[in-house]
Amino acid sequence: MSHAIDEQLLRRFDVPGPRYTSYPTADRFVEAFGCDDYIQALEQRRAGSMALPLSLYVHVPFCESLCYYCACNKVITKHHSKSAEYLRYLSRELELQVEHFGRGHSVSQLHLGGGSPTFLSDVELADLLDMIKRHFNLTPGGEFSIEVDPRTVTPERLRHLQQLGFNRLSFGVQDFDPTVQKAVHRVQPAEQVFALVQAAREIGFESINVDLIYGLPKQTPESFRHTLEQIQQLRPDRIALYAYAHLPTRFKPQRRILSAELPSPSEKLSMLANSLAMLGEAGYDYVGMDHFALPEDALAVAKRQGRLHRNFQGYSTQPDCDLIALGVSAIGRIGATYSQNAKTLDEYYDALDQGRLPIVRGLALSRDDILRRSVIMAIMCQGELDFEAMGDAHLIDFKNYFARELERLGEMVAMGLVKLNDSSLEVTEQGWYFVRAIAMTFDKYLQSDQDRARFSKII
Repeated sequence: MSHAIDEQLLRRFDVPGPRYTSYPTADRFVEAFGCDDYIQALEQRRAGSMALPLSLYVHVPFCESLCYYCACNKVITKHHSKSAEYLRYLSRELELQVEHFGRGHSVSQLHLGGGSPTFLSDVELADLLDMIKRHFNLTPGGEFSIEVDPRTVTPERLRHLQQLGFNRLSFGVQDFDPTVQKAVHRVQPAEQVFALVQAAREIGFESINVDLIYGLPKQTPESFRHTLEQIQQLRPDRIALYAYAHLPTRFKPQRRILSAELPSPSEKLSMLANSLAMLGEAGYDYVGMDHFALPEDALAVAKRQGRLHRNFQGYSTQPDCDLIALGVSAIGRIGATYSQNAKTLDEYYDALDQGRLPIVRGLALSRDDILRRSVIMAIMCQGELDFEAMGDAHLIDFKNYFARELERLGEMVAMGLVKLNDSSLEVTEQGWYFVRAIAMTFDKYLQSDQDRARFSKII
């Protein structure tokens, strides 16, 4: 893929839009969908798809200190006794889930997110994995990953994670610059991260991801270029490069960030353009949607082979499957439904104390939702659509059903982002950098809703 990117195009598409970890997106969930609807979906799955593997997500909300940029659901505390209580409630939730869909299902993908999952002690992490393994079978060759705060682990702890069965790590780095780290209240020396990544390689983790954020306070194109030079030396298997979305009215921690200290829109675009060029020159493949991987990494291989998938954790090599979500605020998917747990510990604990699953909202997808989900995921993951095949799969005449959408793609065709003919759509090499914008063309909800401010910008 070419390493050059037209900054004019970046500026043209610097607009808000969904990340499409699901379609419809989570802002469309409704409180009318509740626990009974979820149980019905579980029992339908039990009746018809026992052999299909599952994905499992566990949300651990605790962090010892507050990162000012963070928009995740988290609980800031130094009292580690809180995690023991939380694990007891996770066990209750899991027991209630199993009552409705049975034990022994295969899990091909497990992800611990947060918060900081490594807030848990080694013993608690072992207890959590034992709890999971009592109810599920973790399949050989699966993806078993955990998000790691470098400030909370040592090489010995990493070895413990590997012994528990984790084969992928994701380190939250964001930026190596000490001034930026201080501005966002997340100080972690680069030397510490380098030592941990080296230890993880020696231990034998299959893939190591590093998260970066551009657009943070005190960042400049020059300072972020230096961070990227350090990343080139670190050479993680995967890189997730996110744009910081400053939404202080929605996310209270961001009110501690001074708007005057944020880089200008032009500086932010310059950081992105530099990042795309530098990571490409360093040998990383652009997977899509802010994700990069070394050519030999399973994610890059899956993209080349047309086996890429996408779920609530982002891009995945695992086949599309149902997702069981555990913990406060966690979002799951069963069949043609989405569901989300209570967002506060009090609500989450109260529901489980009453003997019911803590689901507070969700969505049952319509036929149109399922069709558009297939279209958007094909664009985001394979970068192409065969109109006849998609039409046959959903019993529609594709070109008639999406006549307006195909017409709207004309501008992107003229820009060289999409190739369009009578039978197919293909995202071009340059178009991959704007794949969110291409997918948005097929989003029915955005077509009727011009208020997109709740989304982060797509660039």
